[in-house]
Amino acid sequence: MMIEVMKSKLHCVKVTEANLNYMGSITIDEDLMDAANLIAGEKVQVLDNNNGERFDTYVIKGERGSGCICLNGAAARKVMVGDTVIVISYAMMDFEEAKKFKPSVVFPKDNRLE
Repeated sequence: MMIEVMKSKLHCVKVTEANLNYMGSITIDEDLMDAANLIAGEKVQVLDNNNGERFDTYVIKGERGSGCICLNGAAARKVMVGDTVIVISYAMMDFEEAKKFKPSVVFPKDNRLE
């Protein structure tokens, strides 16, 4: 049996930009992507702690060390700059493998690794 489990989580990062005129996606600082084991093009769920919005999009690389968390396109309407969001990715795994799997969970301070 295959189940879907949390693979990665960026916990409580701040939205630094919302760009309505971009095609779509979430731009994430490449350092944060590496720490959370995220790759460009990966589907993620974004949860906005300020307004309760929950939506799916995909990741694009942001400038390394910039602390960038930018919602692009339609997603830009669902957040405001300064909102606190959680970014989660999921993976399909065999049930037994999932029992042993340890997700990458990152708690950045001011959108940067300590």
